[in-house]
Amino acid sequence: MKLFWLGHACFLVEQDGYTILLDPYTGVEGYPPLYETAVRSTNPRMKEGGVCIRIPVRMHIEYTDGPVTPGEEKIYVNRVLCSHGHFDHSAVELTALLPEAPCPFTIRTVETFHDDQGGALRGNNTVHILSAGGVTVAHLGDLGHQLSPEQIAEIGPLDAVLIPVGGTYTVDAAGARAVCEALRPGCVVPMHYRHAPYGLPNVGGVEEFLELWPGEQVHRLDGPLCEITGGCSGVLAPRFSEEG
Repeated sequence: MKLFWLGHACFLVEQDGYTILLDPYTGVEGYPPLYETAVRSTNPRMKEGGVCIRIPVRMHIEYTDGPVTPGEEKIYVNRVLCSHGHFDHSAVELTALLPEAPCPFTIRTVETFHDDQGGALRGNNTVHILSAGGVTVAHLGDLGHQLSPEQIAEIGPLDAVLIPVGGTYTVDAAGARAVCEALRPGCVVPMHYRHAPYGLPNVGGVEEFLELWPGEQVHRLDGPLCEITGGCSGVLAPRFSEEG
């Protein structure tokens, strides 16, 4: 299963040519338009391990009868999933759906909260669990609390967890580490943090979270692609596609 980190809490997930976009954002400080990031992150000239990556993002003009105004391009995917309705997680207007195709994913959801007060501050948050090709990945959205034993059991065994670490609106670094200890995934991918000039100005960076893990378990990737297999382990920290 291929995961392309498009910044903030947004991932493009690909399996057998089928693509799912998780938590598309708009209006997050520093980030360019999401369409530009998606095209750049999946550029066929980018290579990981010497293997050329197929483009899972389709140009909008290929699906229209006329020209497209710059800035109005769409990200064409098979499916879009959002953890909640805030602007930085539910910009579905930036996307368009490809024609129906067989879906290799099994998708489950577990309902959680965006805060530690039962949703009283920021409402609900949906965890999406995607399984395909013998691999299971959970995207925790804007999780704002520690999971209950019942929620942990519902989520089940994971090869990877995509977890917010920046605090303020979600669990912070220490809280995210505790969630990982409870879920015990094969590997961990941090998201929803500030890496200046990108990200919400009042959330923390990723370093505090990475420092909570033994150094040999932290893997700083060269680009936005994480390829999840059944044997992955440690913390995978992808690099945003504009960062040098």
